[in-house]
Amino acid sequence: MSEFSLNDLERIVATRAQASPEESWTAKLVAAGQEKAAKKLGEEATETVIAAIKQDRRNLTAESADLLYHLLVVLNIAAVPLQDVLDELQRRTGQSGLQEKASRQTS
Repeated sequence: MSEFSLNDLERIVATRAQASPEESWTAKLVAAGQEKAAKKLGEEATETVIAAIKQDRRNLTAESADLLYHLLVVLNIAAVPLQDVLDELQRRTGQSGLQEKASRQTS
């Protein structure tokens, strides 16, 4: 069995986004629009934070999976390829996190 990747999930989200909303949760989210998908992403982020604070490893794993899935749905709706996000992360690896944050601050 080959390893599952975020690229695999991105392809699955893209395929399911084209399905009927009656047949696919992904298609239903996409049809509802970015505001609904982004709200769902926020809910999943909150649930992930709660699991982390409670140090609930099993739930943190499950909620993290939900969070990544919903992030990819939001990116799909916005037509932002996962590779663009990965490229941005790679760009940031050339500097420390503190330097990167400082470069984003506005005067």
